[in-house]
Amino acid sequence: MRTKKIIALIMALLMAAFVFAGCGGKDSPPAQSEDGGGSASAPAEEEGPAAEPSGFVQGITDTEIIIANSAATSGAYAPVGVPFTAGMRAYFNKINEAGGIDGRKITYKHIDDEFDPAKGSSALTEFVEDDKVFAIVGHFGTPVVAATVDQLKEYGIPSVYFATGIGQLYAEGATTNAEGYNIFPVQPVYNTEGSIMVAYAAGKFDAKKIGIIYTNDDAGIDLEKGAVSQIGKIDGVEYVEEQVPAGAADVSAAVTNIKNANVDFIIVASIQGTMPTIVKELAAQGVGKDCITTYVNVSSAMSEAVVNDIKGKFEVYGLGWVDYTSEIAQASLADYSEWVAKESGGEDFSMNAYAQTGWICGVFFTEGLRRLEGQEVTWESYMAALESAPIQNPFGGKIDYSGGMRLGTQEMNLSKVVPMDDVNQAGWEKVEELQGIDALLNQ
Repeated sequence: MRTKKIIALIMALLMAAFVFAGCGGKDSPPAQSEDGGGSASAPAEEEGPAAEPSGFVQGITDTEIIIANSAATSGAYAPVGVPFTAGMRAYFNKINEAGGIDGRKITYKHIDDEFDPAKGSSALTEFVEDDKVFAIVGHFGTPVVAATVDQLKEYGIPSVYFATGIGQLYAEGATTNAEGYNIFPVQPVYNTEGSIMVAYAAGKFDAKKIGIIYTNDDAGIDLEKGAVSQIGKIDGVEYVEEQVPAGAADVSAAVTNIKNANVDFIIVASIQGTMPTIVKELAAQGVGKDCITTYVNVSSAMSEAVVNDIKGKFEVYGLGWVDYTSEIAQASLADYSEWVAKESGGEDFSMNAYAQTGWICGVFFTEGLRRLEGQEVTWESYMAALESAPIQNPFGGKIDYSGGMRLGTQEMNLSKVVPMDDVNQAGWEKVEELQGIDALLNQ
């Protein structure tokens, strides 16, 4: 029973990981950098920052692979950034102590950008143009990522794992850096998550008419785009939708319109405070239709806010992107716990969701290198290696980057709101295992 409680708590924490990363916050002292080692040769000058993958080899020597990221490791977001970078360091230390990959050890450079987009952009320039790093790994936080994703594309530098789910990371069939070929998201991207919501609605709940209530912020709009796109691919499924302001206190008109449309399932495409407002209004108006929402809302605060309102009326489901029940996950968790203890600075990161996502980040980056053992490592060959076969998330499902797919997490599980107890410590009970769109739709 104790094991189940621990797993339930970890899952609840990691399902909601990087909720903070969607918020702003720029008033911070100047960034400080850490020493990180040497560099390899720079690109030919005529290639310029907008060059496509073409045998680029900066940041690679016979004995070293230099990578970097900026993240908020001081100030208000330090409780997120510190464990995240600790998890990355723990994984790279594990690799390096075993001799590295193909005889090369990983040198990880970091700058504290304090969640400030301007400082994050400056750090990125320093990493690529001065430090000549091979890749950007673990790009952190919605404000910084949103401000620099075009810069990453212009450089064409391999960029693996983003601590955010913004739609700018999403791409289907990318063949050029301008389209996002060099971008490799791992965490759920809202567009993909919206598509998976529809797959659950149609595949598991036999929904034929789906109502979508979405907020007018980036998260809501991206979730709606993904949902509408997926509905267009399923015969016999239609939708109606209503937009509400993010943070709205009154959503009664939108809920009334959805109720009058006689839908049989509802997607609540909003994050944080607006989600309970929508669910409470659905209950108040007696809509009585089951709902699904984003993994960002799978937290104790969200379940507590609605559990009494929906009791006996309808279910509220939420997606998740981690699972600790598989043999792979159990082995990875033991490995993680051992190594992160050495990087925790005395803090207990054994159950820290952010440190675990840093570990996941390290796994995805190094998988591309493993696939090139005995071969030449270039930007072009590395990105092709990431595309060559699906990559297993140690605490979740597989991600397939083939054919220019840059969709982030592609397999998600399902939980529903329940009263909090010792087993369901966040007030969410898992009801479906990790599944992708094709499996949900039996394709």
